[in-house]
Amino acid sequence: MRIALVYDLRDDYRALGHSEEEIAEFDTIDTIDQLEGALRALGCEVERVGRGQVLAARLAAGMRFDLVFSIAEGVRGRSREAQVPALCELFDQPYLLSDPLTSAVCHDKAVAKRLVREAGIPTPAFMVATSDASEIAAWSDFPAFVKPIAEGTGKGCESASVVNTPQELAAAAAKLLQRYRQPVLVETYLPGREFTVGIVGNGKDAAVLGVCEILLKEDAEANIYSLHNKERCEDLVIYQRADDGEAWAAGRQALAAYQALECRDAARIDFRSNAFGEPYFLEANPLAGLHPHHSDLPILAAQNGVPYVELIGRILDAGLARYGLARSDTERERRSA
Repeated sequence: MRIALVYDLRDDYRALGHSEEEIAEFDTIDTIDQLEGALRALGCEVERVGRGQVLAARLAAGMRFDLVFSIAEGVRGRSREAQVPALCELFDQPYLLSDPLTSAVCHDKAVAKRLVREAGIPTPAFMVATSDASEIAAWSDFPAFVKPIAEGTGKGCESASVVNTPQELAAAAAKLLQRYRQPVLVETYLPGREFTVGIVGNGKDAAVLGVCEILLKEDAEANIYSLHNKERCEDLVIYQRADDGEAWAAGRQALAAYQALECRDAARIDFRSNAFGEPYFLEANPLAGLHPHHSDLPILAAQNGVPYVELIGRILDAGLARYGLARSDTERERRSA
């Protein structure tokens, strides 16, 4: 099985002059090495393609693959995670993970929250400022949390994101509007436990892989799973398997959100609880990180008895099944070996 591996490499964009924050969502060469190694262990032939633009050139030239496995985030726009899926659909090229609509919807946190709320899944109350902080001047529920509407990896989430007064809200929103040049979301701050839930599969076969609680160490940036804490997670974060009633509730709600948002093959869904131990949806990540030791989805998979190669195999099998395909017996034998 010939698989095209598509990705945005940090080193490539660093060489083009992008800042460390701008490339925070992109992948390291170690991630690409590990993912290729897992796919080869599953019996696949892997071709490293790189950026979406390179894939576009190859598809336009008539090249095709059995599957495209894209972890490319894209560079610009709130729909940037949808670019490679849309390209694959344009050229009738089979691919893994969510389609362009779900990819775009989930990257816009407000749109995702509206859809899960309509599906009956609790999410914190929120408002959006599209161009000026005055648009959320009517907000009165404090403390509140302020963040960019279409960023990942904790970008824009920092100490100043937790606000306690209208003045702090206005200042934080204005700063983020200027810094990220995109709308800003304010939502009710939840003081309870933070969970991330891994899900693999499609339709009735979609299942919760596990629930992981995010715990911050004393030296971490307090109360926030921020970019700083994520980048230094080995030193600042404890990832703890969670299997109590509160975690189970998060898992049930996450699976409902996964289905409401029509995620495919695999995703990671984030929750935080209120003061009464009730989990609330924060956001969905249909393009979850896949480094075996640094990314939340592989970490929680391993905590629940699913090693890295098996996780990638489950994602691969879920995607193939959507196309009515399956890995050959030879490939499955290689996996078993």
